Amino acid sequence: MTWSFADIPDQRGRTAIVTGANSGIGEPTARELARAGSKVILACRNPEKAEAALGRIRHAAPDAELSFMRLDLSDLDTVHEFADRFQQEHERLDLLINNAGVMIPPYSKTEDGFELQIGTNHLGHFALTGRLMGLL
Repeated sequence: MTWSFADIPDQRGRTAIVTGANSGIGEPTARELARAGSKVILACRNPEKAEAALGRIRHAAPDAELSFMRLDLSDLDTVHEFADRFQQEHERLDLLINNAGVMIPPYSKTEDGFELQIGTNHLGHFALTGRLMGLL
């Protein structure tokens, strides 16, 4: 059996967050969830890239309910701010797609002192999921 985007069930009435939704597999994930009717929040670090992705997704899914919220997974303060803001603005969360990440960066540390790749790809998403668990 071959899977395709057409196999995504109706997502109307659902709210989804896709981290790293401005590139890689995050953008088509956000696009196809939007096409299926989900309200999609693009959780991205770079506002310019996120706005460009929003434009591309809106072109593909003109009736989509989309928004951008800044999220930098390498900074736990912004993770907490994102989660707090999301909880203030939304009553529920149906899908949390923890997609964002860095791959083989030069050695550096996050704002919180963790090695960048482990801090961003794992600890940031762990903190985000924990802060949003009550809405899932």
